[in-house]
Amino acid sequence: MGTTKHLDFDQETNAIAEICKALGHPTRMQIMTLLWNKNNRTCGEIVSLIPLAQSTISKHLLELKKADLLNVKNVGKKTIYSIEVEKIQILKKYLTNYLSNKLLSKEAEIAILPPTPKIKKRDKLHLKDLNYQFPNKKNDSAQSNME
Repeated sequence: MGTTKHLDFDQETNAIAEICKALGHPTRMQIMTLLWNKNNRTCGEIVSLIPLAQSTISKHLLELKKADLLNVKNVGKKTIYSIEVEKIQILKKYLTNYLSNKLLSKEAEIAILPPTPKIKKRDKLHLKDLNYQFPNKKNDSAQSNME
């Protein structure tokens, strides 16, 4: 078996990767959406809104908690889940920079998307310029005699 090459990326890159990994499941995305719409829900409330077993929802909540995307507060026998906004702000900042192309320098953009050369009409090649013979077409002299 080959070994996996391990690279040490900067702290922000690692943090974003952890967040994305935790969010990388539709159920976890749905949980986050529910909490975003109404924060501070119990596991029971989430289970009542997502048609999955309570044990499955609990596992997904644990994954989100491990990635520090959720705050967990115990109130009596109830466990209340809420979004850790600071982590979401990190993701928001990253995506905002990415989407506004601040991560790509102008040189990188040019390297990735080379400009398409514009073809002038007179530069276009015609098949007749390549001495291509059109077998079904009468030659020019025969056509001019017919006119």
